[in-house]
Amino acid sequence: MEALLKVMRHWGAPAAAVLFFTLWCVAEAGRMGPGLHTWEGTWPLILMTAAIALAAWKPYVSLGFTAGLLAGQLGNAIPAMHANHWAIYLGSFVALAFIQWTAGRRTRFIAAGANVVFAGAMTFLMLSWRYSAGVGWFPPLYMGDRWTFRAFGWQLFSLLLLIAAACAAVGLALALFEERGSLFRARTMAQTSLREAEVELIVEQERTRIGRDLHDVLAHSLAVIAAQADGTRYLSKDQPRAVLNALENIATSARSALVDAQRVIEGVHDDGVVTPQPQLSDVGPLVARMQDSLAIEQSESGAPAGLSAGQQLAVFRIIQECLTNALKHGGRGTAVRLHLDWSGPGLTLHVASGIPAAADNPDRAAETRVGRGLAGMRERAHLAGGWMTAGPDGEQYRVTVFIPYGTMIDGRMIADAGAVTGAEPVLVPAGSPAARPDVSLGEAGDRG
Repeated sequence: MEALLKVMRHWGAPAAAVLFFTLWCVAEAGRMGPGLHTWEGTWPLILMTAAIALAAWKPYVSLGFTAGLLAGQLGNAIPAMHANHWAIYLGSFVALAFIQWTAGRRTRFIAAGANVVFAGAMTFLMLSWRYSAGVGWFPPLYMGDRWTFRAFGWQLFSLLLLIAAACAAVGLALALFEERGSLFRARTMAQTSLREAEVELIVEQERTRIGRDLHDVLAHSLAVIAAQADGTRYLSKDQPRAVLNALENIATSARSALVDAQRVIEGVHDDGVVTPQPQLSDVGPLVARMQDSLAIEQSESGAPAGLSAGQQLAVFRIIQECLTNALKHGGRGTAVRLHLDWSGPGLTLHVASGIPAAADNPDRAAETRVGRGLAGMRERAHLAGGWMTAGPDGEQYRVTVFIPYGTMIDGRMIADAGAVTGAEPVLVPAGSPAARPDVSLGEAGDRG
């Protein structure tokens, strides 16, 4: 029903105009003579048809066609109605129905008032002896217009107003039906939104509870690990240096993990992360902590530029994941080269680590499964506006990450190097290596 009303709202008026014109041509076919060009009701029929056709789209133009017809007949420019086609006037009331249906409140009142005036003019034209002389169904009184209007004027005027009111009522009923449907839809949407809000509130409360429980568990467990590692290290001074370094690394990592867990669990809200997150300045301490387990060679080139907090967090997490993967897959003592290149329109990060020989790692086939590490790094690089490639390269596993200083606009990367160097922003073509989309080398053996 609603779909039909939607179509009729736009195309109902033109369809009614075509039907109105066709029915009149069929009804008057025997009285038109040779054709429409000789029939005295042709111009009234054309003007009323146009008034109906434009009622929904151009209501004031529609009213203008009716006013033009009546003015033309009063001025004798258009032939007055005869007894067989006076009902062409009803086209004005059909147009009124569409105006009441589709137009705004103000236009509705204007159209209703105009049609009251039109009904008075129609009554005068149909009863006056100067024009139609009663159009055949009011007997002429042969006493002038004064006696005719006194005898039949209010009857005809009331009849025309009744027809106009009926047509207007149909239009208003359709408008109210559509408005009722809109109100029902709005109420349904409001109820749906309320239910979704309730569900989101319940979920958020459950997340808060889980986060609190998880925090308690992690805080206890990690604190115990750190305390046990420190205690063992202090009580075992005669142990080899490697054992003491391992215990110190365990304690330091546990405390760091505890701080990170507190940041993630307690610091993430709907409005984003509100507690401090790792930045580029934290990369140095991270590398220092991992030096006891990996042989890390760190270097930089170019002048460091400013990155947003989110980009710095992405770089830190990617480096952290690369070092973790190197330790996980290569073991202790694996050589890792870490290089940060600031010379381009963005930060280019190179991480290369040794790949263990097959003899040293008989479970190599198990490592070919797809993990989440690379996918997470790639997602972080993408969210930071850059890209990442990863894969084996000879005897090394290489990870290359590019994080731009700016953002992509119309297919070009605006590198905001001027924020640091004072230079003008540099436009980098979208096809250049600095603006490539996220691509990956052959990822045989996902190190995630």
